[in-house]
Amino acid sequence: MSVAACAELVQRGDPDRFRAVMAAPVEVRAQLFPLYAFNLEVARAPWVTQEPLIAEMRLQWWRDVVENAASGAARAHEVAGPLHDLIRDFGLPVEVMDRLIAARRWDIHRDPHEGAEGLAEYLEDTGAGLMWLAARALGAPDGAEAPVRAYGWASAAAMYLRAVPELDARGRQPLPEGFEIKDLARRGLERLAEARAARKALPKAVAPALLAGWQTESVLRQVLSGGSSPELAEATKRWQLLWQAFTGRW
Repeated sequence: MSVAACAELVQRGDPDRFRAVMAAPVEVRAQLFPLYAFNLEVARAPWVTQEPLIAEMRLQWWRDVVENAASGAARAHEVAGPLHDLIRDFGLPVEVMDRLIAARRWDIHRDPHEGAEGLAEYLEDTGAGLMWLAARALGAPDGAEAPVRAYGWASAAAMYLRAVPELDARGRQPLPEGFEIKDLARRGLERLAEARAARKALPKAVAPALLAGWQTESVLRQVLSGGSSPELAEATKRWQLLWQAFTGRW
């Protein structure tokens, strides 16, 4: 039960976010690793079993953990313990965590999203919610929520587009009927522009929470130009991450 254990989980299961945290100042890693490990545990819960009921139970376990954070339940778990400390020490909004977990129920079943609005809500509750939680853990004020969530939504759209082929292969229906990957890429770029319009108002302290979105614009623009799910070259990924970490611009 430690931040180091959370870091190991993220390194193995979510290497891009691991890189983002390692590019952040050392003093904020203890806030980011437990959140990203929590997100990883929740995101993979629907995929570790073929039984929908068991997957539902796994997600419900996490909902109970978050709801009972103040009681110290499940503190022996390698992620739940540090997560409880984070919730307590930084006053993180548990309702945002609960929506993040609940949204993952879509990954269990094979039904499509309920139109473009359903997909938008899924990205809002998962990626946008996670980025807001990370920003709050770094001291973001309430007034920063809208631009942080807009950037988180755009980042979530980019990552979702990268996952579309795998979702198709697993028998899911990642895009609503009549909605194409370029439509999602365009909406992602709109949300990115919305976030950038308010970028100057964000305190510098939240910049490490935004590093997780360092590939966002490149992925979205590649989808628009190529019409397929892109995968950036490793050298490009390293350069973009270093540039954002150094300049604070995204």
